[in-house]
Amino acid sequence: MPRKKISEFRAKTILFEALGGDYSGVSLDMAGNAEAAVSKLDDNKRYVVKVDQGVKGRFKKGLVKLGRTKAEVPGDAQELAAKGFRYVLVEEQLEHAPETERYLALERQRVGNVLSFSAKGGVNVEEAAGEIRRAPFTLEVAGRAAEALGLPVDALTSLVKAFDDNYFSFLEVNPLVVADGRANLLDAAVEVDTEAAFFVNERWTAADFRSYETAPMLPQMEAVEELASQSQASFRLAVLNPNGSIFLLLSGGGASVVLADEVFNQGLGKELGNYGEYSGNPNTEETVIYTRQIISLMLESKAAHKVLVIAGGVANFTDVRATFKGAIAALDEAKDEMRRQGVKVYVRRGGPFELEGLAMMREFLEREGLLGEVAGPEMMLSEIIPRAIAGLGVTA
Repeated sequence: MPRKKISEFRAKTILFEALGGDYSGVSLDMAGNAEAAVSKLDDNKRYVVKVDQGVKGRFKKGLVKLGRTKAEVPGDAQELAAKGFRYVLVEEQLEHAPETERYLALERQRVGNVLSFSAKGGVNVEEAAGEIRRAPFTLEVAGRAAEALGLPVDALTSLVKAFDDNYFSFLEVNPLVVADGRANLLDAAVEVDTEAAFFVNERWTAADFRSYETAPMLPQMEAVEELASQSQASFRLAVLNPNGSIFLLLSGGGASVVLADEVFNQGLGKELGNYGEYSGNPNTEETVIYTRQIISLMLESKAAHKVLVIAGGVANFTDVRATFKGAIAALDEAKDEMRRQGVKVYVRRGGPFELEGLAMMREFLEREGLLGEVAGPEMMLSEIIPRAIAGLGVTA
């Protein structure tokens, strides 16, 4: 069951219809229809302009513009396009108080659909993570969730029905704002089961898939895309700043988001060269291929100082020893140039065979003069980022 993100535009079109309304958002393809689409906007309304390319944490990354006039939208869209993004979403802005923002998510798991909800949502939802309630979806749980969200129960059950009918694997609405009994999905992320494309009657298609990749595609990104298409494991790579100083070799979707966000939290988002992740227990050779692409990007960067962060959470299945063996093989190929450029490597990882994997990595980095730091789960996941930044010797 490969899961892929679809565009927020397509997701909301489906969800608003399920709620009995029409979605008024406008999708801009910066390679084609942008000018014609913008001309249909209302001169008297204010808009939200944001990247629609499967990027998490868009607001904190500066990829969302608020309160924009029709005249300002083209410039905003061009600014996002200049950062490498092709797809932009324009929506009418809903004025609301931050305390009215709620959180809602659905995920298909072995136990069935699992509902997550909280009366506190928005861009800082992680700060109130302890208040998010999760339970397998039942009518009783729906009632409790609807009461907490201030949402009519029938609206919630309609969303769940759309989730099932359209073969969604994951749905996150954050923030959800309820006004006059109406659900307003201010931000929505949806992943679908790609194997169900035959059954959805083109309500979503491959043309709606959105990835982290930005345009144009660089050779390293094309290599990772080809690798992902041939593997049971998952590989993603997006180039954010080709001349950045911080490059990431990350494992696991959740951990990769935490680590990339921490770079931004430290005030050095502009220095982040890439984003991506590998997961699903890739073999050694696959890890060699993937690591080569990250190293290639890093060595091509014109930044005066550079660090490579190899990190992830505590894996359940991915063999740390096998993946580190692949990473070390790729590092060994590039060690001379990395030393010449003064690159240091910072590592934090855990999981099966972590002790052997970390020992192998530490021994290699020490021997080759590339060691920044190597740590296991005794170090908090996000802490490796400020350690790497300190070694980089730059400030926000």
